[in-house]
Amino acid sequence: MATVLDKPSSPVTPPSAGGGRGGQFRPKNAPSSLFDPKIIKRAVLESFVKLDPRTVAKNPVMFVVEVGSVLTTFYWVRELVTKTGNPLFTGQVALWLWFTVLFANFAEAMAEGRGKAQADSLRKAKTQSTARRLVGNKEESVPGTALRKDDLIVCEAGEVIAGDGVVVEGIASVDESAITGESAPVIRESGGDRDAVTGGTKVLSDRIVIRITANPGESFLDRMISLVEGAKRQKTPNEIALSILLAGLTVIFLLAVVTLLPYAVYSVRAAGSGVAPSVTVLVALLVCLIPTTIGGLLSAIGIAGMDRVMQHNVLAMSGKAVEAAGDVNTLLLDKTGTITLGNRQAAEFLPLPGVTVEELANAAQLSSLADETPEGRSIVVLAKEKYGLRGRELAAHEAEFIPFTAQTRMSGVNIDGMEVRKGATDSVKKFVQEKGGRIPTELDEITTRIASAGGTPLAVSLNDKVLGIIYLKDVVKGGMRERFDALRAMGIKTVMITGDNPLTAKAIADEAGVDDFLAQATPEDKMALIKKEQAGGKLVAMTGDGTNDAPALAQADVGVAMNSGTQAAKEAGNMVDLDSNPTKLIEVVEIGKQLLMTRGALTTFSIANDVAKYFAIIPAMFLATYAELGSINFLKLGPGGTSSSAESAILACVIFNALIIIALIPLALRGIAYKPISAAATLRRNLLIYGFGGLVAPFPAIWIIDRFLVLLRLA
Repeated sequence: MATVLDKPSSPVTPPSAGGGRGGQFRPKNAPSSLFDPKIIKRAVLESFVKLDPRTVAKNPVMFVVEVGSVLTTFYWVRELVTKTGNPLFTGQVALWLWFTVLFANFAEAMAEGRGKAQADSLRKAKTQSTARRLVGNKEESVPGTALRKDDLIVCEAGEVIAGDGVVVEGIASVDESAITGESAPVIRESGGDRDAVTGGTKVLSDRIVIRITANPGESFLDRMISLVEGAKRQKTPNEIALSILLAGLTVIFLLAVVTLLPYAVYSVRAAGSGVAPSVTVLVALLVCLIPTTIGGLLSAIGIAGMDRVMQHNVLAMSGKAVEAAGDVNTLLLDKTGTITLGNRQAAEFLPLPGVTVEELANAAQLSSLADETPEGRSIVVLAKEKYGLRGRELAAHEAEFIPFTAQTRMSGVNIDGMEVRKGATDSVKKFVQEKGGRIPTELDEITTRIASAGGTPLAVSLNDKVLGIIYLKDVVKGGMRERFDALRAMGIKTVMITGDNPLTAKAIADEAGVDDFLAQATPEDKMALIKKEQAGGKLVAMTGDGTNDAPALAQADVGVAMNSGTQAAKEAGNMVDLDSNPTKLIEVVEIGKQLLMTRGALTTFSIANDVAKYFAIIPAMFLATYAELGSINFLKLGPGGTSSSAESAILACVIFNALIIIALIPLALRGIAYKPISAAATLRRNLLIYGFGGLVAPFPAIWIIDRFLVLLRLA
């Protein structure tokens, strides 16, 4: 018995692979805001913990600042004890230098804070429950921590899966909300690409036997905890290169400032006027000239980039993978489920001469009543909505439903003496010919036209007569052409991968707007394409979920494996999409580009800032000795200007140098606004906003701070 419901669910809404929703990773009790009070409180405490010289030494720029802080603090104490010098000025410089280090530590701690909060939530999901381990034909109860790789365990409805593994027997519905945040259950079964299960998830129905694939401490959940809290975060190649550059600039300025003292002493003696700078002033000069802004924010930018990927439910195995995504030149995208909705939909009934469209629609619906595939349901819905064929109850009829098989390539129903069939054109033609029927010449013409347009033709017959064709169409997802246009503007080539014939593939590729396509693709074809692109100096990204995708995922520079896929695919990729949404690859590339753009923009801003501080602090220091420096004293700071002394100008620069780090923390954590434009346009935009802006902004800010210091008589 089969019933066509009056209001079946719309077939054009694709089911989410693996139960994913494309939402955000939200473990229970995880913070919903970056500036959550708990995160801020933890970050403040971490800022002081990170003052440990062994920790700060990992950042050469901030290590120099911390050494300067210790040195000026020493001179401040000495001046207080000996009652010499200017302890008010020295003490303030020391205080603001400590603030500079603390603010940099705070930025890093804020970036780590969200990950640590998520890690705490994940630890709660990590179960210590017992497992039913199979030993021979018997079961024994053991703690989940006692499980080892290749152990077999049994899980039934209501039980928590104690470790990562693959289903080797049975099929079950599994709740993965502890991992993905998605409450919709997923199906896991043996012998296919949906056999991987994760420790901490819960079996909702049936019974499965699982082979454990990870030893304690090596599970997927353990890796998630380690990665999201940043405990094992390694610097990316670009980050290492930038760190070396910053360290080099620091050494150059250090040498310049150290050698400045004897020259200054000689100049003062020779000129007979002015005062040689103190050690405190020289330390302040050094800190203001080295790239402290980007030095203080560099680590936070990298950590926040990985966190943004995690917020899209993608687990990146390393920061290198995220950074590589930003440099990708070629994207390989599966057609089904990525570019198209994933299921072909009935778009039109095309009757042959002498047949009305209502007759064809009626037969097509009858043949699809027992067809629970998305294609079959879409045929039923099209017949109902377009031709008014309502649901019908077949219980009163002697109906024999003919299931689809790979051999017959047809399905249908025998009812009230009628034999209705639906399937591949060749199969239906053969069936009709065996019944003694005639094949109209128009059948092949319609079939060829649909195939050329990228559709799939399904022939429908009634007894010994072919009635017409059902036009099944791959529905391209809305907005895909615009997204591909945006990727093209960024210089990224998109390639659609499909098993369809070249005619169908070309039609879908043209409609979607991809740059190229690979039809009738095999795993070997994917590998060959990736290697070809890489041989041309390009970085390649792709998605996959099956064991046959594993070689290509491993070869690609960015391989995003679906969480719903096989263990082999997840181990081969360097990212895992917890939502199992193939289109997520596009978001990953955008996040990678945002990471690189943010780092580049703030580096530009930092260097431009240093130039501005140079013109603010050098004239104030030596104006009394060299009056000629007045020509570059744009702010009129120091003696003879708006300041009563050089100390207020120097202190203003030190204060601005510290405050700008705090001011830029939100930008470092959220990333600069992403726009899909070319690299040249991005460079021009960064130079205009962050280069010119970084050059101009310090001047008024330092002048205002200097005025406050003078008014409050702090310098």
